[in-house]
Amino acid sequence: MLNMANDPEPFSEKLRVPEALTFDDVLLRPRESTVEPDEADTSTMVSRNVRLNLPVLTAAMDTVTEGDMAIAVARHGGLGVLHRNMPVEATVAEVERVKRADELVIRDVVTASPDQTVREVDDMMNQEGVSGAPVVNEDGEVLGIISGTDIRPYLEVGDRDKVHEAMTDEVITAREDVTPRNALELMYEHKIERVPLVDDENRLLGLITMAGILQRREYDMASRDEDGHLRVGVAVGPSETDRARAADEAGADILFIDCAHAHNRSVIEDARSIKREVDADVVVGNIGTREAAAAVVDFADGVKVGIGPGSICTTRVVTGAGMPQISAIAQVADVASQHDVPVIADGGIRYSGDAIKAIGAGADAVMLGSYFAGTDEAPGRVITMQGKKYKQYRGMGSVGAMKSGGGDRYLKDEQEDDELVPEGVEAATPYKGTLESELHQLVGGMQSGMGYVGAESLPEFKRRAEFVRVSSAGQQEGHPHDVVITDEAPNYSPDGQ
Repeated sequence: MLNMANDPEPFSEKLRVPEALTFDDVLLRPRESTVEPDEADTSTMVSRNVRLNLPVLTAAMDTVTEGDMAIAVARHGGLGVLHRNMPVEATVAEVERVKRADELVIRDVVTASPDQTVREVDDMMNQEGVSGAPVVNEDGEVLGIISGTDIRPYLEVGDRDKVHEAMTDEVITAREDVTPRNALELMYEHKIERVPLVDDENRLLGLITMAGILQRREYDMASRDEDGHLRVGVAVGPSETDRARAADEAGADILFIDCAHAHNRSVIEDARSIKREVDADVVVGNIGTREAAAAVVDFADGVKVGIGPGSICTTRVVTGAGMPQISAIAQVADVASQHDVPVIADGGIRYSGDAIKAIGAGADAVMLGSYFAGTDEAPGRVITMQGKKYKQYRGMGSVGAMKSGGGDRYLKDEQEDDELVPEGVEAATPYKGTLESELHQLVGGMQSGMGYVGAESLPEFKRRAEFVRVSSAGQQEGHPHDVVITDEAPNYSPDGQ
């Protein structure tokens, strides 16, 4: 007979457990409102020092976020987080590519020497992806400018001719403090597309382009740093100090400690070490309990919440561990909010309504993977199945992702393929078109949720939001029912994809 005399707690007591909730278990309770959804302010802090105009981040997954996605989401006010299944050098290159995009003043200018040949300069411009280059001497003094129109064959310019013979030597320049408006007026007046910026000795300091100015006007909601560059995040492993330093030096705004279970002593110590090494903000994740939040809020600039809620994550069925996402967000926010540490809800969001519920439960922003994996900007392959287009999508705990270097995210050492214990699957998600259209639907739905609660800003929304529990019948009632759908709304599909 089992002797329980010395046992502090009978095993049956372990089953007297609190209930944990996720998105479908609750609804926001409508309240009196004077807020028009289009006027709702969605700006938010995602770390101690980084504010976004949209509370949206794209997941650090190798079928979701590389340079193209990071540029696109930052232009519209969110933040892309580059995955880490790439060499450190590639990470640096992607960060620099994001930072160069929409650059108002180009500092790393591609220049030509007057003694180069036309062929050499033409090849150089093709390789660098530019259509023109200032011509400078050894002292950096601007002598002219050469562009594709200067070296076309019909102008009788030979490949072996020198640049000084083909360049335009009447150059319109400006001082470094020129305003974008004045620079644009110069370009229109002189019918040019670029203006070199020079000092008092006519030495080149930078280049301002019409494309850069027009992009600034087009993307007025963009997430930009103090120098006007697009913001970008980078995922690093807990022990990847080299990647963290390199990304920081390249200009990354936030480093995301990328671990499936960050409430681990060695992970936390490694994260502290990285924090001491870099200037960028450091967000620690993933966590899912108030105890985990308490262990990191003294040094973390933000926390990321999500233990197994992702659509391609199998952590809960493989390990038996996890935390339903609404409860996880609320528990972490209980602690993080007392220390002014922003909370990012990562995973499980299928609809815009889920995203705004996450904010109501205490999150400051949401991170999405499958929601954006089907867009043009995602790096996954487009495939066709039964006449419909899909894009490749896989969890970072899938066999393929772990083979590519993501195994340590799940605290696993490198192993042979047949010894891997995956915590994710490889799948396909419907092709959706542009990121812009998906963001419009997502954020528009979130703003409508703010209108129902009567909140003009996200901090106010978090204060006013109240939840009601929903039965299974209530869940069914909340979706289209008793009809045959003939024209699906762009922000709704029965499977949430």
